[in-house]
Amino acid sequence: MTDLRALVRPTGVHGALYNDPAVFDAEMQHIFGQGWVYVGHTSEIPERGDYVRRTLGTEPVIVVRAADGVNVLANRCTHRGNLLCQAERGRRRAFACPYHGWVFDAGGALVDVPFPAGAEADRAGLHLRRATVEIYRGFIFASFAARPCRLAEHLGHARQALDRASDLSPSGEVQIGRTWIKHLFQANWKMLSENEADGYHVNFVHDSFARSVKVQGKYSDVLQGDEAGFTAVTRALGNGHTELDYGPTYRRPLAWLAVGPDRYPDYTAAMEGAYGVVRATEIMRAGPPHTFIFPNLFLAETCLVMIQPLAVGQTVNWHTPLLLRDAPVELNRRILRQGEVALGPSAFLTADDAVIAERQWRALLGSPGWLDLTRGAQREQQREDGVVVSHYTDETPNRGFWRHYLDVMEQPPVAVRSAGAPSCSP
Repeated sequence: MTDLRALVRPTGVHGALYNDPAVFDAEMQHIFGQGWVYVGHTSEIPERGDYVRRTLGTEPVIVVRAADGVNVLANRCTHRGNLLCQAERGRRRAFACPYHGWVFDAGGALVDVPFPAGAEADRAGLHLRRATVEIYRGFIFASFAARPCRLAEHLGHARQALDRASDLSPSGEVQIGRTWIKHLFQANWKMLSENEADGYHVNFVHDSFARSVKVQGKYSDVLQGDEAGFTAVTRALGNGHTELDYGPTYRRPLAWLAVGPDRYPDYTAAMEGAYGVVRATEIMRAGPPHTFIFPNLFLAETCLVMIQPLAVGQTVNWHTPLLLRDAPVELNRRILRQGEVALGPSAFLTADDAVIAERQWRALLGSPGWLDLTRGAQREQQREDGVVVSHYTDETPNRGFWRHYLDVMEQPPVAVRSAGAPSCSP
């Protein structure tokens, strides 16, 4: 593989980073195989035995609620490597391999081998590989590194985005329903990741959506075309996390839902009871986050997006509404309908982004050369805490993404967790 430092500059990146299979394989090892990866939410597996099937990069895993907490297990039988779990979700006491009937419990331990008289291998070395698991505000992250950093260190300033989303609930918890919409993009996963906090494209790629939904305040800056008048900002939060903050554009509480607080008086009352009038008003006015958490989680305001790399030129985007626990049914129904309009099967935003990403991918298959990422480099400001802030249309998030990408990809390979290693799950 080519030296990555020769392909990443402060002013841009080389297009080969999006289409080189060797680069993709290295990313699966260094980024998705050794770092923290988002795999699910505790509301998806509320009861013991509940599970969902996910991936860490291209590595299939099972996220399961066990007696001792949440475990993330390699979805691969240790006998002959068959996929243990085919269903997307369900409830099981144990996982039986369909090939030869080996059975593993929710902790990954091998508990039964048919016809044991002929089984000569030591079972202790045949348990499923378990990832390290940490959970914050119900969001489940996993890592196959033997000694990953603490999740709080990885999240850094992006932790406030998980707080911002969760605090919109009177009980401080979001929840995910039972359904996801999946979109297959014929494009590299990094194109999707970079796009999540790209404010520059909205005025062009999503012009029809912005004019159709007419969300008061949210797109007024963009539609007016007055660069100097934009109030939304973009940020590089560190560790590859990026953000577009629409909060400054909202003029009143619940403007992000295109309504006023009088539309849902029960919700307003519940929020004020939980947080007090001043704090509740601040939360409801600031609205939800528009934040990408490296490498695969996008808090798309009232939707949650999970990025799943399949191959160098294939990526699945998972979408689901981010509902507010203990909020009125009518409010959550509006969030659901907004998600359908924005990210559903026949929605505006996903179709727009898919077309652009796939065109970009095809264009870079030849001799792509260098891609420019200089916009706003001279006007961005670094705060004392290290967060870099700039104009809504600037490529500050892209530069932040690639700085961290290079740091991670240049790290030497580390040991991975062995089969049967204990989980750090709460």
